Amino acid sequence: MNDLSPTAIAALNRRNGQPMNLSRRGFLGASLGALVLGVSVPVGPARAQGAAAAVAPGTRVRAFLEIRPDGAVLFRSAFIEGGQGIFTAMAQIVGEELDVDPARFLVEGAPPGPDYLLTGGARFTGGSMSVRMSYETMRKLGASARQMLLQAAAKRWGVPTASLSTEPGQVLHAASGRKLPYGDIAAAALNEPVPRDAPLKSRAEFRWIGKPVPRLDVRDKATGKARYSIDQTLDGMLHAAVQHAPRLGGEPGALENEAEVRRMPGVHSVHRLPGAVAVLASSWWRARRAVEALRVSWAEPAVGTAHAMPVDFSSDGHRAALKAATGDGVAYETVGDVAVGLRSAARSVEATYDAPHLAHGQLEPPSALARWNPDGTLELWIPNQAPEMFQAAAAKIAGLSPDKVMIHSPMLGGFFGRHFLYASANPFPQAILLAKAAGRPVKLIWSREEEFLRDALRPMGVARFQAGLDAAGLPVALSAVAVGEGATGRWFGRQPDKVDSSAVEGIAGKPYAIANRRVGQIHVDDPAVIGFWRSVGHSMNDFFYETFFDEMAEAGGQDPYELRRRLLVNSPRHRALLEAVADLSGGWRRGPFTAGDGSRRARGVAMASPFGSEVATIAEVSLRRGVVVVHDLWVAIDPGSVVNPAIIEAQVTSAAALGLSATLLEQVVYQDGQPQARNFDGYPILTPDRMPQVHVRIVESGAPMGGVGEPGLPGVPPAVVNAVAALTGQRVRSLPLAKATFPGAPG
Repeated sequence: MNDLSPTAIAALNRRNGQPMNLSRRGFLGASLGALVLGVSVPVGPARAQGAAAAVAPGTRVRAFLEIRPDGAVLFRSAFIEGGQGIFTAMAQIVGEELDVDPARFLVEGAPPGPDYLLTGGARFTGGSMSVRMSYETMRKLGASARQMLLQAAAKRWGVPTASLSTEPGQVLHAASGRKLPYGDIAAAALNEPVPRDAPLKSRAEFRWIGKPVPRLDVRDKATGKARYSIDQTLDGMLHAAVQHAPRLGGEPGALENEAEVRRMPGVHSVHRLPGAVAVLASSWWRARRAVEALRVSWAEPAVGTAHAMPVDFSSDGHRAALKAATGDGVAYETVGDVAVGLRSAARSVEATYDAPHLAHGQLEPPSALARWNPDGTLELWIPNQAPEMFQAAAAKIAGLSPDKVMIHSPMLGGFFGRHFLYASANPFPQAILLAKAAGRPVKLIWSREEEFLRDALRPMGVARFQAGLDAAGLPVALSAVAVGEGATGRWFGRQPDKVDSSAVEGIAGKPYAIANRRVGQIHVDDPAVIGFWRSVGHSMNDFFYETFFDEMAEAGGQDPYELRRRLLVNSPRHRALLEAVADLSGGWRRGPFTAGDGSRRARGVAMASPFGSEVATIAEVSLRRGVVVVHDLWVAIDPGSVVNPAIIEAQVTSAAALGLSATLLEQVVYQDGQPQARNFDGYPILTPDRMPQVHVRIVESGAPMGGVGEPGLPGVPPAVVNAVAALTGQRVRSLPLAKATFPGAPG
């Protein structure tokens, strides 16, 4: 899900280059007496640093796996479960090579530590990276554990290891017919050396990889047993609620009625925090009522305050500033000679597009639970996508070394890029300070209103296009300039003479055979706190590019599907995918046409290449009383290879829903430096009655494995908008569609 581009990952690795120390608690084995394949790792600053230097991430079986006497397997996942099915996928991959049914796995998030730095020397759950960046490593881990079990069984029976085999959960000796359950030899296997090159299964031997294995977390979620950060409790804890400054950068001044609030039922104390005030109470509801009753005089931001929100900032003003930026920007991609191509073209086409700030709006409100322990260490239960990064940040806030901070990472109530380390958009720094002040554990939950006020938004973006067509109406040159700021540059640093890849992904790297191409970026600071949003730059840039593609086709008298197909002559993988989505939809038909229910409909098509996967999308729409109705979405996805097709289909469907919500409805509107929506009553999202049927076809091309959590989203906005244009003759270049009116359109 989320949410980082490759450039962001590289930056994360630079920032996070030194492995974090292990926590004081240690992990695996010793603290869980019933689990017998696993050991406690030496802890303490010096010993942890030594262990970090010696560990090759993903190779130490003991850090990941424990086998119980009954044969059940506890697996510590380097990646966090947030609804994307990662725990199930990890169980499939490891279980395949270990030869254990994934249904026998218990999976939990691993604590910070060098063993789990599997994303290029760091750890981050996002960017649709988890499976594709750890697949081979996790297969080898499972195979190594299986080999250790075979070696232990061979010693017990006094037979050659080569004479043994496995079937799910047990070792077999075919010559004698003997069997040993894994649980009976797990303790002995613990003492076996980890093999360097344990053999891996061939694809033909797979029992679970590539199969629609049921999700491991469904039952607990369906029965209410799943525990998120918001559900965590500790003995003696206090509940906290906050009220933030209306504009980022403001600080609390006088509290007019502080004494009165302190006397409210259940109130423990009132606190000033950087940019906020807080109340601790015996319940969260009491804390919230009290903090909202506080009458605060907010001081204006001090001169030089980083990212302070200007009092005159508005969405309309920022959009106008982006559109007013001139020039071609810094080049990111250059093929051929665009200037020559445009001069020699028979016809020129130009268009400018924009997309708004978007909120994350995940179901689970931000929360954090902090406890200072008697030995001076700090424990945090926080939703996060990068435990080591959060550990380092928490240590800095607390004035501790990282090995004194233990991060617990419960499953997340949604990803979407929301749980990254955004400086002002996370509650855990406040929880740390409040727990320290109170001398008791503190559980802080942000109300939905505070969440909307402090969310890290998808950036606003603008893109300008110009294309040159030859006499036959075929594109010979294309120039694109993205204007705005990318999330990667915001959080990992930006070089003035280089383009932020997250600002142009989805515009650059397109597979169409256009001889002369140039993609550039003009950087314009976004005054809002911006962050990663599901599919990152692709979420708007593919809308920009793929809708302009249709404008090129129309100007040249070309069918948009056939033009795409023609321009994919040098990319058989993309062409096959385009043909697959057309076949899935029953054959390409643009429209307008009359459907069986009598409504007038049309279709749009789009392609996208996000996060190592390829996607083609077709949307069918109509209008009902001037409102866009999306009836069907057909999505063909080629992720290279597949671990769990059921999870892929679910992820594509959920991504399509989010993409459609953004297309039709969503936008964060600022006036006077403040977001106008503070809850879902002012920020409408897609409702169930507007959700179309999503049809998914998985095309397994055998290319290197790509991501699946985010690629289903970017093709939806352009496919829908292209369909609307075909139906109404009206080209929409600014999202969401709720802003547009369609006078005289079919109803």
